[in-house]
Amino acid sequence: MAGTWQGLLEGRCGVRQLHDEEFAGLPVQIAAPVAVEPADLLSRREMRTMSRCAQFAVLAAREAWADAGFAAEDIRSEALAAGRVGVSMGTIIGGAPVLVAADHTLSARGARFVSPHTAPMVVPNSAAAQVAVDLGARGEARTVVSACASGTEAIGQAIDRIRDGHVDIVLAGGAEAVITPSVMASFTAMRALSPGAEGPEAASRPFDKARDGFVLGEGAGVVVLEAEEHARARGARIYGEAAGWGLSADAHHMVAPRPDGAGIVDALHKALADAMARPHDVAHVNAHATATPAGDAAEALALREVFGADANIPVTAPKGALGHLQGAAGAVEAVATVLTLHHRLIPPTIGCDNPDEGIDLDIVSGAPRPLPEKGDLVLSNSYGFGGHNAVLVFRRYTDAHSQAG
Repeated sequence: MAGTWQGLLEGRCGVRQLHDEEFAGLPVQIAAPVAVEPADLLSRREMRTMSRCAQFAVLAAREAWADAGFAAEDIRSEALAAGRVGVSMGTIIGGAPVLVAADHTLSARGARFVSPHTAPMVVPNSAAAQVAVDLGARGEARTVVSACASGTEAIGQAIDRIRDGHVDIVLAGGAEAVITPSVMASFTAMRALSPGAEGPEAASRPFDKARDGFVLGEGAGVVVLEAEEHARARGARIYGEAAGWGLSADAHHMVAPRPDGAGIVDALHKALADAMARPHDVAHVNAHATATPAGDAAEALALREVFGADANIPVTAPKGALGHLQGAAGAVEAVATVLTLHHRLIPPTIGCDNPDEGIDLDIVSGAPRPLPEKGDLVLSNSYGFGGHNAVLVFRRYTDAHSQAG
């Protein structure tokens, strides 16, 4: 994640033109693929037996696990052996592209050429299962499917599992790999994707007056959540406190948000209540902001409703740089939010060159901005098809035992 974080701070854009033959003829041929291919980091066997979604999840989990202070030789640590480590992963489609590929193989070459690994790679829980297998995490392995709020909700559920005493540590996040012709064709037919008429790097424009749809991305994000006393006992580096979270449902439409943002308002209020906080405690919001006209407008309306027209809370929207990672979006953006809190620095919003006057938010753009000293909380928002709304709250960790630095 270090490279991604640095890229966000520097305002680099990961959207590019797709030149592979399979995308030829599609109305939209831009996306934000991963910078490093899993094949460069995984064994041939792992590549053969894991879906691309699960590959991303395992790599992100390994990186998070190592960053949490667990060396490779500690991978089967006492906590793992005792069944006190869990996994909570969000996704939307999981390994569904594997099924599409298997169908093509069946049609072109016949049944005996379909891989025996197809079925276990297709199931949406394969990412959580493969992470648990890779780390030996026997506490639990849970999967959340809540559209684009999946990764955020997976982290929220992990917070509750630790609070309730079921586990001490959870690797939580989301993974997605949907840059495929069929998915892109479907979103294009819905007019959800930006056509990228002004070039790939100008395609994803959160909160901009010329925004015209999102750009598909792919990847995974994982955080290591740990009970405070457990983390302190092992001298862990603590980036911040997972203070609370909130859920709501729009109960409005399968693909369109409530125009008044009422469902988002509910999720924000629930998240703050869970963190035992009030709106004036918030110093920054990492917005969902997919760069769709209706979605960005509804989120902006909700933020103004909760924080007041004069609150001027700095807001950033990473999808201008990363694209929309679907079920992984909230997880990757949660990592960015925690790093914002830890480094006290807000990355700029890429693509918002001419903010929509109707948005009326303090959008961080152009260059990174120091996190305001006012308030100890930062929020990470995610909203998805079907009206799924999820908000995470992170608090600055100031305990003297913290080794963060």
